[in-house]
Amino acid sequence: MSSLPQPSAEALDQSNRLTALLQSEIRAAGGWMPFSRYMELALYAPGLGYYSGGARKFGPGGDFITAPELTPLFGQALASQVEQVMQLSAMQVIEVGAGTGLLAADLLLELERRGALPLSYGILELSAELRERQFDTLAQRAPHLAARVQWLDALPAQFSGVVVANEVLDVMPVHLVVSRADGVFERGVVLTESEYGAVFRWGDSPAEGAVLEAARALELPAPAEGEYLTEINLAGQAWMASWADRLQQGAMLLIDYGYPRAEYYLPSRSNGTLLCYYRHHAHADPFLWPGLNDITEFVDFTAMAESAYDAGLEVLGYTSQAQFLFNCGVLDCLARRGPEGSADYVRAARAAQRLTTPQEMGELFKVLAVGRGIDVPLLGFARGDRLHTL
Repeated sequence: MSSLPQPSAEALDQSNRLTALLQSEIRAAGGWMPFSRYMELALYAPGLGYYSGGARKFGPGGDFITAPELTPLFGQALASQVEQVMQLSAMQVIEVGAGTGLLAADLLLELERRGALPLSYGILELSAELRERQFDTLAQRAPHLAARVQWLDALPAQFSGVVVANEVLDVMPVHLVVSRADGVFERGVVLTESEYGAVFRWGDSPAEGAVLEAARALELPAPAEGEYLTEINLAGQAWMASWADRLQQGAMLLIDYGYPRAEYYLPSRSNGTLLCYYRHHAHADPFLWPGLNDITEFVDFTAMAESAYDAGLEVLGYTSQAQFLFNCGVLDCLARRGPEGSADYVRAARAAQRLTTPQEMGELFKVLAVGRGIDVPLLGFARGDRLHTL
């Protein structure tokens, strides 16, 4: 990890405090912690976790760049689908995990241009620091629309309208599962003593309960030698199902990187998909500087669709981000940027290329729509729907 930029003294102090918390909980639990709990604390421990500790996360000065950070074209195209669902249900939007607030600003401005402003725009955000950034972004980019935005502390009891979740499922804590010839194990975190004091190490325990049941249902490869490591996102599945009790009419639009199950659990993908991001560097060590790294995993979209369906929602569409954006008119949005030779158009075209080319985000990212009471096909899936692959 010598190639990574070094954290500041203040950041290291925050990480050390989170490390002490993690170590204390591991000892209290008898010396072993499931990775799902480690990931939950590393990302969301109040005041210390990655998403709650105050460090800059998004954009060139952060650790990664999301689609709304690249270009307003993403939100402008997405607005077409949002508008259609609102017209079929209710003029309300909830965005889950709104990042810097750029997507909210872009969506509201584009919906205003279309004469289709929602009556309310809720943002469900757990991070106080990100709430402040979202408020500032909206005040700068769309001050006349900021009054429509409300911040939510929990899922609503009932809701009709559109739920937007861009890169949310990939940061939900996952269980790590190991399949070997001698059985199925859950990979967790233990402590070992070193010359530097207690350090985190991997430790396996026989899988049991819901984790074992989910692993058996997947029929994971069991190599004669070595092991097969993967992730199971039980939290994401439960979150999807929880919306079935709340969504009366409307749709959820889930945008993230991932695969259908048949591609997710390929025998060749024996090391799983877990990744960490620090200052635009990807690495595979979640024990490095806890609280300063984003920890993510790819999404099993089949599991998310099944959880929604089993809970009573309909699966309305599934396709690549590129196909979804093309169906939603991203090229028309690009054409509004002015003459093709202008500097603004060229910059926007390059950003649109990153959103849609297979080598960039176009194929890696997928869009899943689930909902209730939507009786017409969604325009984002009019061509290239891949529901048959789930």
